[in-house]
Amino acid sequence: MNQSPWAPPYGQEPARSQTFNLKTVILTWTASYFVALFVSSAILVATGNTDIVSGKEPKWFLGVSALALWVPFIIGLYLVSQKLGSQRFSSDFFLKFRRVDLWGLPIGIAGQLVLVGLVTWPFRVLFPEKFAPELIEKRAQDLFNNATGPWLIVLILVVVIGAPFVEELVYRGFIQSGLKNRLGSSAAVVITAVWFAAVHLQLVEFPGLLAFALVLGFCFHRTHRIGMSIVAHVAFNATGLLLVALL
Repeated sequence: MNQSPWAPPYGQEPARSQTFNLKTVILTWTASYFVALFVSSAILVATGNTDIVSGKEPKWFLGVSALALWVPFIIGLYLVSQKLGSQRFSSDFFLKFRRVDLWGLPIGIAGQLVLVGLVTWPFRVLFPEKFAPELIEKRAQDLFNNATGPWLIVLILVVVIGAPFVEELVYRGFIQSGLKNRLGSSAAVVITAVWFAAVHLQLVEFPGLLAFALVLGFCFHRTHRIGMSIVAHVAFNATGLLLVALL
């Protein structure tokens, strides 16, 4: 019988990674999210930017707000790993890579160039004013237009590197794996995808994000690690940013 390309060679299987119960998942995510909101709000108050307008944020805002969001989540995951897990962060959150995970590159590119367009097309037809292409691309376009000079490097680091890494740790490595124990694999993939798409708080982006999140969830489900989903997420974001830059 042929060895599955998704699994490590016989005798090299990783130790079983830790998963956490539903209560731990919900409480950790909620606490981390509200801490992140508090920190972000405190930064805006301290810098006198409480009336900030979307698309006209200070150039430093993207990097600082990203750190304000990510640090509480990373700390939350670390504490969960130390208190309730194996105390091995990479093992507890399925942070592993194999060469086959590079298939995430074409998966992410196709997700951005093909999947998002196919999924949002019916919404553009039915609700042309709400799902016009320029509205779907608005947030990415605003970020790119606001990132001049060295701030473009910050934009790339945040959107292409940081966001995929942190979000896959949180949503696939932590949430999806935790939901799977209680609800089963299929429900875990779907609920995590909806959760991921909804937390971006952009209705116009929701169909495309949901569709791609289902792909990411399937990658994690098949490989039992977040390596492929991280690579796919990186490729997806990088392709989207490149499209905005070229068009």
